[in-house]
Amino acid sequence: MLFKRQIEFGHIKGSAFLFGPRMTGKTSLVRNLPSAAFIDLLDPEQELRLRQTPSFFWEEIQTFSKNSLVVVDEIQKVPALLNYVQKGIEELGLRFVLTGSSARKLKRGGANLLGGRAHDLKLHPLTVREIGPRFDVSLALQYGTLPKFTTLALEKNMEEVKSLLRSYYTTYIKEEIQAEALTRNVGAFQRFLNVAAQANGQVIEFQNISRECSVPASTVKEYFTILEDTLIGEFLWPWDRSERKKARPKFFFFDCGVVRSIQNRLNDPPTSQEMGFLFETWFVRELIRFRDYFRKSHEFCFWREGSHEIDILIMGRGEPILAIECKAGNELLSETARQAFSARFPKVPLVIASLKDKTRRHLASGIEILPWRDALEMYERLS
Repeated sequence: MLFKRQIEFGHIKGSAFLFGPRMTGKTSLVRNLPSAAFIDLLDPEQELRLRQTPSFFWEEIQTFSKNSLVVVDEIQKVPALLNYVQKGIEELGLRFVLTGSSARKLKRGGANLLGGRAHDLKLHPLTVREIGPRFDVSLALQYGTLPKFTTLALEKNMEEVKSLLRSYYTTYIKEEIQAEALTRNVGAFQRFLNVAAQANGQVIEFQNISRECSVPASTVKEYFTILEDTLIGEFLWPWDRSERKKARPKFFFFDCGVVRSIQNRLNDPPTSQEMGFLFETWFVRELIRFRDYFRKSHEFCFWREGSHEIDILIMGRGEPILAIECKAGNELLSETARQAFSARFPKVPLVIASLKDKTRRHLASGIEILPWRDALEMYERLS
């Protein structure tokens, strides 16, 4: 099944990096671009040839006419090519699209990141829009929305989906962590990954994870950095006017199916508590996808004050402009939490994104409950 992706290259006049986790469809997307050359570094022979003699790349691209497009898939496998990419941009007037599943190796190796000469694009798992009328939120929460897995899930081939999700976890460890030498102690990292997955969508206590993994808290923080750099997840930080006071963030994995695979939960239906974390994870990630694809400048955080908390605070120009609380069940936001939030942000609208509600509801407290689709559309309209 083919999905029309929301990411667009038409507005890009020059070159671009396209980063995204494994199996988000980067290769399929860029193969369809009208390019003069497609350099596939997943091909072992091609990778070895250019790793041994990167100048071959320069000799080849000199034959292309000005404004020609050159695509390099998985650029982090031969970072030395980036020096010739810069020469190609400056001296030959060529355009490049460079894909990768991690910028970590490029950054750590001091690779040439082109100094602003290339746009930074991100490819995510499929959005609601990309899947279209066949989108099933229950499937998205249990098995995620990576393209291949979504196709199989929509075809009701659940055993194949589960098998591939399990292999995704092992492949990530093998190819991203071991092959790229991101950490010397792979065993400790695997222990950490299992613990981090159990804490998905929850406030991260670095010291607790440190004790469970038997590694220092500083190593735990480094491991979370690896997850961020390999695009497996990212932090959502609590709101605070003082950057120095921000602490105890939440961490959200990039895909519900992948995190359930790491948790070894694929054979079990989600519990009501798990469903709450899955819905919040999916909704937060969907907002991030919309922001990146529609080129919005918003930042996301969450609000916490004492025992009160609101899941998502959307920031525009440094100020909160919308707050969203995610609810997977029938429970409502407590009145004391609503009052505390309104006292702190009297002019910021607060809505509830509901997994179960099919129609809008206005509560006596003034809060509006929106079906999750309506809440996403509300974000789309934000400028």
